[in-house]
Amino acid sequence: MSLRGQTDELLRRLAEAPAVLIRVAAVQGSGPRAPGAWMAVFADTLVGTIGGGQLEFEAVAHARALLGGEAVEPRRRFALGPSLGQCCGGVVHLAFEAVGAADRGRLQVQAREALAQQMPVALFGGGHVGAAIVQLLGTLPVHTTWIDSRGSIFPAELPANARAEHSEPVQGAVPGLAAGSRVLIMSFSHAEDLDIVAACLKRLRSRDDLPFVGLIGSRSKWATFRHRLEARGFSQAELARITCPIGVPGIKGKEPEVIAVAAAAQLLQTGG
Repeated sequence: MSLRGQTDELLRRLAEAPAVLIRVAAVQGSGPRAPGAWMAVFADTLVGTIGGGQLEFEAVAHARALLGGEAVEPRRRFALGPSLGQCCGGVVHLAFEAVGAADRGRLQVQAREALAQQMPVALFGGGHVGAAIVQLLGTLPVHTTWIDSRGSIFPAELPANARAEHSEPVQGAVPGLAAGSRVLIMSFSHAEDLDIVAACLKRLRSRDDLPFVGLIGSRSKWATFRHRLEARGFSQAELARITCPIGVPGIKGKEPEVIAVAAAAQLLQTGG
């Protein structure tokens, strides 16, 4: 579940019952999750994770003691060595906070700030591959803008971290993309693909704030596109900013779900 989905679940459950929020406050050496990771412990369920294993098992027990009214430390140090049976070798400091319905507004603000730091992805194309990628990205720490010139193409329900946008012409959405967006282009039309790529190149020329622009297709498709983009005045250096084909190498298969895994992995390689 994405961070947005976890946050929505936390806020929904907090309206009905109290919880203890566990946050990774600091990590020395190697640890299962980075500072800022969190989970919420309710009397009957958990939301989120701080990494699993014995660390999480003991943290949940500590949180449930606090939830039950016991006087426990609001912060604990966990050495990930022989005492926990985990071989990470680092030290994790966890903060424990009792929260309830009255804290929902504050937590919502904090969640919005955290979500704003996540990788923005702009995906052009509402076809089978686009749908598979959006669903997979729904489980990852990104927020996705899904764009198509056909407004009726989008499903009724989207992952919590995705929003759909109808744009006609489709390339008209490029100037309004969030700075830092990673762009994936896979519309139903090669003509649309070409116009989107050209719009991204113009934005790179003026603002240089799209770290990754990927185009689905074969090397022969890209060779054709290169000639047409050169005719539009784009240089070889500018064209080198486009990745085509997309996806990390070595992943075989052309099923939408397989392509989605390869493309999502490539996006994650571009950093946060």
